[in-house]
Amino acid sequence: MSIKKIFTSALATGALLLAVGFAAPVMAEEAAAPAAVETVVAPAAVVAAPAAETPAAAPEAVLDTGDTAWMLTSTMLVILMTIPGLALFYGGLGRSKNMLSVLMQVFVLFALITVLWAIYGYSMVFSGGGSFYGTFEKLFLSGITPDTLSGTIPEYVFVAFQSTFAAITCALIVGAFAERMKFAAVIAFSVLWFTFSYIPVAHMVWAAGGLLFEEGALDFAGGTVVHINAGIAGLVGAYMVGKRVGFGKEAMPPHSLTMTMIGASLLWVGWFGFNAGSALGANGIAGLAFINTILATGAATLSWIGAEALLKGKASMLGAASGAVAGLVAVTPAAGFVGPMGSIVLGLLAGVICLWGVSGLKRMLGADDAFDVFGVHGVGGIFGAIMTGVLAAPSLGGTGAADYAMAHQLMVQVKGVLITIVWSGIVAFIAYKLVDMVIGLRVADEAEREGLDITSHGESAYHS
Repeated sequence: MSIKKIFTSALATGALLLAVGFAAPVMAEEAAAPAAVETVVAPAAVVAAPAAETPAAAPEAVLDTGDTAWMLTSTMLVILMTIPGLALFYGGLGRSKNMLSVLMQVFVLFALITVLWAIYGYSMVFSGGGSFYGTFEKLFLSGITPDTLSGTIPEYVFVAFQSTFAAITCALIVGAFAERMKFAAVIAFSVLWFTFSYIPVAHMVWAAGGLLFEEGALDFAGGTVVHINAGIAGLVGAYMVGKRVGFGKEAMPPHSLTMTMIGASLLWVGWFGFNAGSALGANGIAGLAFINTILATGAATLSWIGAEALLKGKASMLGAASGAVAGLVAVTPAAGFVGPMGSIVLGLLAGVICLWGVSGLKRMLGADDAFDVFGVHGVGGIFGAIMTGVLAAPSLGGTGAADYAMAHQLMVQVKGVLITIVWSGIVAFIAYKLVDMVIGLRVADEAEREGLDITSHGESAYHS
């Protein structure tokens, strides 16, 4: 319980940072009219081009059909990794009486967040703005037409691609408080957290003018924006929703490792759209991200089950699936910045570190993080984000510039990690509190024992 108090205290001390974040920057910059076209910035493009001393005519953007085809495919792959991939992965980890509730939460959150992204999320992330938020210039996707381009692809395609990132980030959090939270509370919390945590962190990291973007933070496909952001919100939720009835006294094994393995496999396949798609084109960087996604994931799978065999005497299917996800998480921020051998090193280390995250660290924290959202996504995201600053060095096979300054980049990476932890933690704490006051977070004990499938949705995943 002392760990919980320390964690809560750390969130409180970070409140000042969040207060500063909501203050001056956006209002000060609203007076400057944002560029009418081509203000969208690729997530992978973390170094802005130097401004010309004299105004020069920008080259006219040209649609590339190959890039467009790849980005349409990547968007579909990220949808696949969410529904059904993440849904089945999480569903198999729960008990059979809660399988349907997990599927329902992931499925509905994907639908909800993609709609909110089109209404206001995209505009508040990618339409100019200050250090912490964008503007309302593209509210309801205003001003975007089939002919509007973002780089070499239609802007509508970029909007769709980014909507899947927002959706899966919110869905990841579900695994931390699974099997005991009210469905209405899940929806209400997700709307608040998406608005006040996902949007500003995404803007800070991926949009021109964003605080961490301008400092040169490296996050190719979402180590901070997606995984640390979701992992911290999940850990806070595990504390605030409370432990499942019978936790620590009753066995709560996964009801279907078959489903979990299928889900993990779909995650791995879909992750190629997640990582290689973040190159925003069919190019060499996409190829680098693609092979790194294969290698880091394979290495993490092997290191996890190897360590498991040494510690427990047996390698498990659950360990293999968890190791694969750990590798996918760790390589996400690094995918387009490190070399193939660097990705293998990253995966080997991530597998062992995340195994500790779901075992030793989890016991220290004392939280009932049902499906180890923090242990895998939080820990793996933190490790991957920091190691990106090391492995991106050209001397280690990375894509950094010849004069790459590792120490400076590490400081920038650590700053990005800390800001994300504090921001997400404070927003999550406030959002859970508000939802608890208005709706209540937990179902009744009797409903939890019977199972959320029947008590929350009036259906059952299995009938025999």
